[in-house]
Amino acid sequence: MKADKIKLALEKLKEAKVKKLVVKVLMNDGSSKTLMVDERQTVREVLDNLFEKTHCDCNVDWSLCETNPELQLERAFEDHENLVEPLLAWTRDSENKVLFKERQEKYEVFKNPQNFYLWKKDKKALKDIKDKDKELLIQENFCGTSIIVPDLEGVLYLKEDGKKSWKQRLFQLRASGIYYVPKGKTKSSRDLVCFVQFDNVNVYYGQDFRSKYKAPTDFCFVLKHPQIQKESQYIKYLCCDDARAMNLWVTGIRIAKYGVSLYDNFKTAEKKAAVSAVWTNRSTPSSSNNPQVPPDLVFHQRLDCKSLTFHCSIYKSTVFLRLVAKSPSQANGHASSPQPGPLSQVGNF
Repeated sequence: MKADKIKLALEKLKEAKVKKLVVKVLMNDGSSKTLMVDERQTVREVLDNLFEKTHCDCNVDWSLCETNPELQLERAFEDHENLVEPLLAWTRDSENKVLFKERQEKYEVFKNPQNFYLWKKDKKALKDIKDKDKELLIQENFCGTSIIVPDLEGVLYLKEDGKKSWKQRLFQLRASGIYYVPKGKTKSSRDLVCFVQFDNVNVYYGQDFRSKYKAPTDFCFVLKHPQIQKESQYIKYLCCDDARAMNLWVTGIRIAKYGVSLYDNFKTAEKKAAVSAVWTNRSTPSSSNNPQVPPDLVFHQRLDCKSLTFHCSIYKSTVFLRLVAKSPSQANGHASSPQPGPLSQVGNF
């Protein structure tokens, strides 16, 4: 009996030490709710929580994304990440937000692997590839003894340190990082210079860099340490000729950095979507067996579920630290389910 009490007390003490964040969730229609997230929860778990609250379709494209207005950056969190860790990197006066929205490029590499591993071929050949060949590409590159990173190289624009000028360099993607060919040198491995390694950086999409940094195009991405929240000489800015090239590089970097975790995340998301689809088909009323429900009402119910976009932001430090200090039993309150907002268009990045 005494041993059980000691065990229970230790468990409560351990629970009390778990870091928790209260997140304010703003919807398109201006309404809000809060979520309690602790340091043990992965992005996948938070997504599942949001699926339950919003009753959306649970397709694999749903993402939690971080935005940084000061640096004009956006990044989709990976499903295996612990959400609290990157949020704790935000500064006290941060205007950063977390968005819940669909991102088509999130798992595009597993839907159309030929676009990333056979990118040098012409577009018609890529478009006509059969499903069995797609599956073979995935097996070859993600299911072996080691992950194979796309053999990617090309000319990118590099922003010069402290300036709004950009210079072209020939870059190559490797499993350990991005390398470039110095001026006047060949593309041989011995001449390559390491530009950045992926161990301690994340990849972000740049937003409106033409205005902010006079970038040559709108298709920019950034590599930086997650702790860097303001302008810094340690941020690497790169610009591509078009959206296709940008997507190639960002996805290639994610593959090199996260490896098989990306594929595992996709399979988990795929299973969730399949279970949700079966449940929806069984539970959604139809006009044939429920004459009281008009067909157009059923349609609008489904449409509203897909049109949700959440804008989340952490409370100021003084607020959430006070809330964290409450007992675990007080922190487990359930917020009311949100009402669907208007349709929000998500562009291709």
